[in-house]
Amino acid sequence: MSYQLTIEPIGETIEVEEGQTLLDAALRAGIYLPHACGHGLCGTCKVEVLEGEIEHGEASPFALMDMEREDGKCLACCARAVGDLTIEADLEEDPDAQHFPVRDFVGVVSKIETLTPRIKSIFLAIENGGIEFQAGHYINLLIPGMEALPRAFSIASPPSEQHLIELNVALVEGGKGTQWLHNSLKVGDELRFNGPYGRFYVRNSAKEPMLFLAGGSGLSSPKSMILHLFEQNESRPVTFIYGARNQAELYYRDLFEELGRDYPNFTYLPVLSAEPDDSDWQGLRGFVHEAAKTHFGGKFAGHKAYLCGPPAMIDACITTLMQGRLFERDMYMENFYTQASRTAAPKSPLFKNI
Repeated sequence: MSYQLTIEPIGETIEVEEGQTLLDAALRAGIYLPHACGHGLCGTCKVEVLEGEIEHGEASPFALMDMEREDGKCLACCARAVGDLTIEADLEEDPDAQHFPVRDFVGVVSKIETLTPRIKSIFLAIENGGIEFQAGHYINLLIPGMEALPRAFSIASPPSEQHLIELNVALVEGGKGTQWLHNSLKVGDELRFNGPYGRFYVRNSAKEPMLFLAGGSGLSSPKSMILHLFEQNESRPVTFIYGARNQAELYYRDLFEELGRDYPNFTYLPVLSAEPDDSDWQGLRGFVHEAAKTHFGGKFAGHKAYLCGPPAMIDACITTLMQGRLFERDMYMENFYTQASRTAAPKSPLFKNI
C-alpha cells in the first residue's frame, strides 16, 4: 500500500510506501530534505505536518519535544505516513547542489588496498549504469548481518568513475562494521548499499580560493572533490592541509604531490602530530589548524573552507578560521553521524552549514 505525500512549499507530490520514512521517500524521488543523523537524534529533518496523520517512530524527545509534536512537527527520518499527507519543509535552493535520486545498488569488491595500519581502501565495481553522485557525497553501506544499522562512508573517487567507487575505511576500536570490513571482506564479495547522500560539495559559483582541511580517513571527500576540480581544469587557488599522526598514517601523499607539480594553483601541505623527533620527516609538524594558521598568517578572509575529519580537529579548525575572520557562510562540512560516534559532532551549535 502506498500514500500520496505532498511537500510544500514546492508543491511536489510523491508516493510513500507503507512503513517507509518520509525522508527516504523524498530522497528516492530526488527531493532533498535537510537531514543529518538519520536516526531521530539531531532534529535537522524537522518538518511540519499540514494535513494527514503520521507515526512518529523512534524520534528522540530531545530532538522533537512534546510541545513540537502537539504543534504538528515530526522528524522526517523517523515519521511514517498512515494516509495521504501534506508536509512543509525548510527547503533551501543552492545552484551548486546537484540532486540525484537515492537508489539501491550492489557492488562487487574488485580490490582491497591497505593504505595505513588502520585504513583500508575498498573498491566497488557497479554495473547497470553505475552511480551518479556529486563529489563530496556519501553512501550508506549495508554490512552483512548488520543491515539494520547502515554505515555511512564518503566516496573517495571522483564522479567520473561512476562504475568503480572507492571507500576509505578506518578501523574503529569496538566497531563491528569496520572490523568486519577489515578482517572478513574479500575480493569478489558483493556489498549492498544505497545513495548518494549529503550536502558537502564545492561551491563552484563562488570565485574565492578554496581551503580543504582534513584528518584521518576524512581525506575521502576532499580527494574526490579535488580530483574532480582538476579534471575540470580548475583555475582558482586550492590549498589542501592534511593531518596524520605519523608517516605510516599519511596516505595518498604521492597523488597530491603529483597534483602540486602538475597544477601551480594547487598547494598540498601534510602535517604530522606524533612523528618521532629523530625521523627523516622534513615536513610540517603539529596539527591541521596550526599548519593552516601558520601558512595563511592567521588570515582566512576571502576563502571558502571545506572541513572533514575527527570532531576535535573540526572544532579546532572552526575556532582558528573564525579567529582569522572567516565565518559560517564560508565554511562547509559533511555532517553525517557514524554508528561509533553519533554524538561526536562539532561543538558549534550556532553553525548551520556545518
